[in-house]
Amino acid sequence: MTKDELDPRDLIREAYAIEGIGAPECRSIFLDWALGVPEGQDPRALVRRLLERHGGEAATHPMTKVLQAALEDAEPVGRRGGRAGRLRG
Repeated sequence: MTKDELDPRDLIREAYAIEGIGAPECRSIFLDWALGVPEGQDPRALVRRLLERHGGEAATHPMTKVLQAALEDAEPVGRRGGRAGRLRG
């Protein structure tokens, strides 16, 4: 049996197979998957390929929504607080 290069631990595939799974569980599973992406690989490219594999058949599945959100650009973070932020003001 060969290892799946996109989902070597079958986390994403299993998430799609769990009946009644919710968004919080899917986010947790996705984080576990993302932490396992080998160094040097582009996680966004892998997510796109996972969406190609699973997203069409399960467009409304919570994992599909999580994968789509992973491709969105993050909002820029403003002032985070702390001593340095107070001293500049």
